[in-house]
Amino acid sequence: MNLSDYIKKRNGVPLGASNSLRNMMIRSLGAGKFSKFWKYWNPIWSYYLGKYIFKPLKIIFPPALSLLVTFAFCGFLHDLVIMIVRWDFALVLTPWFLLMGFCVIIGDYAKIDYSKFTWTIRALINILIISSCLLVTYQVQI
Repeated sequence: MNLSDYIKKRNGVPLGASNSLRNMMIRSLGAGKFSKFWKYWNPIWSYYLGKYIFKPLKIIFPPALSLLVTFAFCGFLHDLVIMIVRWDFALVLTPWFLLMGFCVIIGDYAKIDYSKFTWTIRALINILIISSCLLVTYQVQI
């Protein structure tokens, strides 16, 4: 699947459509599982992470470990940008993304599904998971 098809599948609209960002936000925040949140969040970035990191790793490692490494790699790329801008070594986003990867795996393993709730409740749950992971990451680094 090429990038354009992938974006249309994830956002429901073609790449570059005026309502693409709105669709991404609505679909990701309103996801009924945390793994589904990541299915819809930033489809351009996830396309390349999936194609060049996750899928090759899955050939060698179990899917759960491949997912964790992909999340850690994604966090590290975000950290790398910050380190280049600030010219200072700091790993803040790498452990945060790693923790969110664990939440994806645990949520899928435990079959946690909140899709029966209203969109607002689902969005609050997803935001709570993300912010809780950030809070834990911050607390561990202090």
